[in-house]
Amino acid sequence: MGLRSYILKRLVYSFALILIVIALNFIIFFAIPGDPYGQFIPPKTMKPEQREALLRYWGAYDPAYVKLLKYYNNLLRWDFGRSIRNYEPVGQQMLMRIPWTLVLLGGSTILSVIFGVLLGVYVAHRRGGAFDTFNVTSSLIVGALPTFWMGLIFLMVLAKNLGWFPLGGPIPPSWGTSGYPVPLSINVQSSSSLNIMFSVSSGGLVESVRGYVIHAFLPVMTLTLFQYGGFLLLTRATMIEALTEDYIVTARAKGITERKVLFGHALKNASLPIITSVALSFGFVLSGAIITETVFSWPGLGLWIWDAIGTMNYPVLMADFYVIALCTIVAVFIADLLYGVVDPRIHYG
Repeated sequence: MGLRSYILKRLVYSFALILIVIALNFIIFFAIPGDPYGQFIPPKTMKPEQREALLRYWGAYDPAYVKLLKYYNNLLRWDFGRSIRNYEPVGQQMLMRIPWTLVLLGGSTILSVIFGVLLGVYVAHRRGGAFDTFNVTSSLIVGALPTFWMGLIFLMVLAKNLGWFPLGGPIPPSWGTSGYPVPLSINVQSSSSLNIMFSVSSGGLVESVRGYVIHAFLPVMTLTLFQYGGFLLLTRATMIEALTEDYIVTARAKGITERKVLFGHALKNASLPIITSVALSFGFVLSGAIITETVFSWPGLGLWIWDAIGTMNYPVLMADFYVIALCTIVAVFIADLLYGVVDPRIHYG
């Protein structure tokens, strides 16, 4: 089987998996006790016959398979309905929050991968020494700390006591309080129109960048410290195994520099588990960081999910879970393709 056949096969499998995810999403939410239609219909201001008419119009009495088919049709067309809380389109609200989540989760994931992998390589190279012991111990300790505790400590020490950073929020208060001027604005006007704009404060580009960075620093640092230890330990484990192979001894005997031995030979052959871990991490980027976003008042998808849970906002939760699953499927698909690029011993067959 060639590469094209493998990609086609994986696309078919991925699409089938998406259909299964949609069905599970449908079953989970419709099996939850309660009356989701009651969130849309004011019980005291509507007559029983009006309520019945609305329920029939919305298809509340349709058979389960009809509801499932409508659900498939809506989600495959990216029609997530309207929010129970403010009756605005869920897709439009999601597009407003995705840039904030990408800044927070995307930035922290990239930093944790870079620091974790680089430290893991050097820790494996110096295994058994003080450098190895210190980094392994510190990564285990920091990774075991709750993110809300680290966030509150950073806010108390660095923000409240020292005044180096703001106490929360995504932008400086001087920029205004009427909404959040996101750094990256995505606006879909039609099925074939996608506008992407960057927001700049009245103080200019430098002041805008400074405002965004200073407010994002503490939450990004919190998530980076929480995540990097996993990549460090995984890289260390795979590198220790790779450094004992015969081809490493041969490479060193040929006089190849130690840096090239570590990164050009050992890391390349030990990178398959790391690629899987990185792909899954990026697959969950749009899941948001519920606890961290709540502590730092960060208006991303995580805080949106938390608010939706509190208000039983089913359309928001169904859309979020579907997008998270979709991103994970795409990330695993990309990781499968990267295996053959990194390791030529892997054949698509």
